[in-house]
Amino acid sequence: MAPAKKSKKTKKSSKKLKKNKSVSVVPVEPRVTEPDWWVSFWHKNSTTPGLSIPLNEEEGFKYFFRVARKTFDYICSLVREDLVSRPPSGLINIEGRLLSVEKQVAIALRRLASGESQVSVGASFGVGQSTVSQVTWRFIEALEERAKHHLKWPDSNRMEEIKSKFEALFGLPNCCGAIDATHIIMTLPAVQTSDDWCDQESNYSMFLQGIVDHEMRFLDIVTGWPGGMSVSRLLKCSGIFRLCEGGERLNGSIRTLSEGLEVREFIVGGVAYPLLPWLITPYEINGLSSSMCTNFNARHEDARLLAVTAFLQLKGSWRILNKVMWRPDKRKLPSIILVCCLLHNIIIDCGDQLHPDVALSGHHDLGYREQYCKQVDPTGKTLRENLAKILVAK
Repeated sequence: MAPAKKSKKTKKSSKKLKKNKSVSVVPVEPRVTEPDWWVSFWHKNSTTPGLSIPLNEEEGFKYFFRVARKTFDYICSLVREDLVSRPPSGLINIEGRLLSVEKQVAIALRRLASGESQVSVGASFGVGQSTVSQVTWRFIEALEERAKHHLKWPDSNRMEEIKSKFEALFGLPNCCGAIDATHIIMTLPAVQTSDDWCDQESNYSMFLQGIVDHEMRFLDIVTGWPGGMSVSRLLKCSGIFRLCEGGERLNGSIRTLSEGLEVREFIVGGVAYPLLPWLITPYEINGLSSSMCTNFNARHEDARLLAVTAFLQLKGSWRILNKVMWRPDKRKLPSIILVCCLLHNIIIDCGDQLHPDVALSGHHDLGYREQYCKQVDPTGKTLRENLAKILVAK
């Protein structure tokens, strides 16, 4: 997923996780003598000044952790074996009691959801900064391994469903998704700064690119690349580019529509992307543009906004991605980003609903000027013309 190599310590942890997979019996969780963690947390934080916290506890739970209780329990079930079978060293609260798996998951989710400092998150749970750090990273390692099935390229049956929905919603036959990219901003120590990580707006950042379906579920992501590169360059460094160019992705059946017009599988992207045989961008509009081009662009934009909205929801739900990260480990940051994408998909897959106030307003890359790519592939140009003609006929 990411070009950055993980540390030896991370590799060892991954091996432990894989080794745990073969264990047939889930270890018994140590008896926890602390009172219900939610009761304590709610009593302590439900009246925090300056926050619009719902009075209803169920809505309050979702406000703090972004997920309903049922989804929270499912997430706990995914990571329970790892969090129990790897005994925490020093993971106790200020009263000397062991942390339950549920409280560990809550701490990690709150850290990712709020983007607040480890000290602040720790204070809200009655634990120290080092405990928040350990718990959050352990959770990230575990979910990254255990929730892989929530972010994968669709099989042929699922892809047919996605294409059918895109055509019904936007009139675009054989459309398989929408693509976009966003910056994750950070500060770096002086010894780590370089032009590669300094982006067009003079921020140090890491890119995240994602392809989403009609439900704004991530089907493919790439991250770990410096924000200083262009979006078109990011695309060409991604695995999805190599697979599509090699005929291993978006290689389903070609549809022949009215007047013999042929349409292959494709995704839609904005003007920052090149026009390719499998990635369709909008027409460049000027005073001489035809109504056919204008009509196509309107449908195309409606479909593309699915990706824009998905990033608004992702960065709004998991605010750690929307705040300036203070000197993150660039080898670990891709895992944090991936886990936030996994959580985004888990919410959708569990039929959960996002809290209405969490999505960002405006744009997910607020303050960034739009990039433009002039690359036009002749085959992609023909496909775009075919699509425009089909939309006129509908």
